[in-house]
Amino acid sequence: MDEFTLFRIILISSFTVAVGIFIALFFVSAPYGRQSRRGWGPHLPNWLGWFLMESVSAVTLAVMFLIGDAPRTLTSILFLLMWEAHYIHRSYIYPFLLRDGKKKMPVLVVGMAVIFNLGNAYVNGRYLFHFSGTRYTLGWLLDPRFILGLLLFILGFVINRWADNSLRALREPGGTGYKIPHGGLYEYISCPNYFGEILEWFGWAIATWSLAGLTFAIWTFANLAPRAWSHHKWYRENFREYPADRKALLPGVW
Repeated sequence: MDEFTLFRIILISSFTVAVGIFIALFFVSAPYGRQSRRGWGPHLPNWLGWFLMESVSAVTLAVMFLIGDAPRTLTSILFLLMWEAHYIHRSYIYPFLLRDGKKKMPVLVVGMAVIFNLGNAYVNGRYLFHFSGTRYTLGWLLDPRFILGLLLFILGFVINRWADNSLRALREPGGTGYKIPHGGLYEYISCPNYFGEILEWFGWAIATWSLAGLTFAIWTFANLAPRAWSHHKWYRENFREYPADRKALLPGVW
């Protein structure tokens, strides 16, 4: 089997599995964070779980860039910087800002995330820096698809960072309780952090205009939309005063 055949198998499999994951997560929420529960085997500290599973993406795409034989253009460098902006923060900054120091994450969840992130970063990186050939020239920076995708990515990145910071500010260092967040998009949806991340990767899909990018965007939605719904239900069940008109993920819609 040659590498391009393997590449296509991973890509097609990802599309197929994403549909099943989307449906399954409405019935069985991933057991970490506020959805944490017993019965999922051994656990790791939250910060270590995040570090291990997210750093795979940062490292793998960087390796794909270094070994890739597509021309090194400003466009390809910007793609690398976009990806690393998200994953360096998620791997090497976010885990060490967590204030729920006693919370843990199942090793099973970490392992599954590592496998996905490895395959996802390989598919995106190998396409961008090898299989795309000479597609991403300097002229791609003026393409409306790149401009729109970059703007969506930046908007999603800002929303995601702001939402995470807002949640963290609600909790005292070492605290484990939850409070109702308010302000900004939190007045309209329960999970603007997930909304922002979904925007990021759909922006990435548009900017790269690739099946690899689209696969990742679909996976992000398939993973985070059901989790946003679970969080929304959790808030309603645990806070009687939770705003009745607040939606789960899409302002004014759902």
